[in-house]
Amino acid sequence: MYNILLTDDEQIVIDTLTLILNRNFQDEVKIFTALSGAKALETVRSEKIDIIFMDIHMPGINGLETISLVKQLNPNVVIVILSAYDQFQYAQEAINLGAYKYLTKPVNRNLIIQTVRNCMNLVDTNRGAFSNNLELHEKLNFVSSIVESDFIYSCIFSNSATDFSSYLDYFEIQNNSYFMCCIELPGLEQDKRYDAYMKVRDILTSKGRCIIGSFMTNRVGAFFPINDDEILDKNDDFIKEKMGLLHSLLSQSLSSKIRIGVSQIESDIQQASQVYNNALTALNSTSVSGGISFYTDTIIQNHENAQNKRIQELSTRIINRIKVADAGSVSQLINEYIALLYDVYSNQMDILKNKLIELIFKVRMCTTEIVSDYTNEAFDKAFSILSSTNDREAIERYISSRCLECVTAIASVQANKTNPIIQKACEYIEENIDKDISLDQLADHLGVSNFYLSKLFKDEKGDNYISYVTELRLEKARKLLGDDSLIIKEITSMVGYKDQNYFSKLFKQRYGLSPSEYRETLNK
Repeated sequence: MYNILLTDDEQIVIDTLTLILNRNFQDEVKIFTALSGAKALETVRSEKIDIIFMDIHMPGINGLETISLVKQLNPNVVIVILSAYDQFQYAQEAINLGAYKYLTKPVNRNLIIQTVRNCMNLVDTNRGAFSNNLELHEKLNFVSSIVESDFIYSCIFSNSATDFSSYLDYFEIQNNSYFMCCIELPGLEQDKRYDAYMKVRDILTSKGRCIIGSFMTNRVGAFFPINDDEILDKNDDFIKEKMGLLHSLLSQSLSSKIRIGVSQIESDIQQASQVYNNALTALNSTSVSGGISFYTDTIIQNHENAQNKRIQELSTRIINRIKVADAGSVSQLINEYIALLYDVYSNQMDILKNKLIELIFKVRMCTTEIVSDYTNEAFDKAFSILSSTNDREAIERYISSRCLECVTAIASVQANKTNPIIQKACEYIEENIDKDISLDQLADHLGVSNFYLSKLFKDEKGDNYISYVTELRLEKARKLLGDDSLIIKEITSMVGYKDQNYFSKLFKQRYGLSPSEYRETLNK
């Protein structure tokens, strides 16, 4: 028979624990209850209590103070802390006072049952039935798991001032290199969290050294120190092999939908927070149906996606500027487009040439839409000409010539049918480019509605009013940057912007360089 004292200032907690104990231990236990530390002390004085479940925060004497006094009355009593506060300092103080276990609310029923069994074994040990080393073993395991959780928490929320030295000493981590991962168990039910967590711990630690945090919602963070003999020149192939194996084991044991995000290798512990965020980035790129992703692969893929998006954007802008016969912008955009293609596909000439052939076909198509009788045999030879040479200058001349020929053809047609309202609008904008000209102001000046004027711009210029004016301002700014006597602040004002930072942002979006960087290229 084991006498168990349940101490908590919430009656519902006592009732829940009582129900669990009565159902699972029946005649093995006799239960006593107390709603305060003072009442618990009275019970310990009057009854021979073997096991105590104790809350920390209670009115009057708190749980930690009560533990200290109880241990003076009964040094052999086994105390389990039951608290809503998962903080290392509380756990450490409780252990120092003689507590056996520190559980955080809400507690899984299976964990309560297993804890009671362990406490009974410890009571038996104190009675001389088991080895005297059992209590020490249990305490060491308990303290280690608390420190691990606290370390992972510190990694996630660290900054440049965070001191990791005590953790590194405790875990005897001597090498600098490490990586982190974030494991997600989707759809995990509350009453299965403890069992799932223990399986995660068992599997991860079975394949090497790692430090594992506690559950945060349905995710677990882990820190993997790397030995010198595991890595050469920061090659991460061994990480992919190791984590791939762990993912397979976790999927077989827990769920096929388990997801893992793995960071890059890092050597600076102060970067732990960023490293964990990188693991999250990799996790978020993983399929919702399960899988594993690596941050290094994610970065490469994101970079490739961004480059392909930029290629598509430049292609669209070239077509739009050809439609309005903007020769200056077309030349600039073609240079940017070809330079980007060579940056991305310099070792894949077939893909590069296919992109250029696609552009040429689009250029001819948009030209024939405006100039119905347009013909140019040079377009028909695009495939054979581009296939026959890898000379970059020759390729650039061919593409630029075809595009500018189309600009000339479209300009010739548009010169005979430009809407007089749009012509006056463009003249007014160019004369007042240094001013803030709204669509409403321009419409009033021309004596038309803003709706009609907006539609005319779209039809005639292939762009909305704001985009047209912005393009005009930036193109003028680009030309003014060639005049070294003008500072960038003056140029900002001359093209109608009041905020230099906003102007610089737009310029970089348009040309890929800041105004000062662009000016430097002109002076080389």
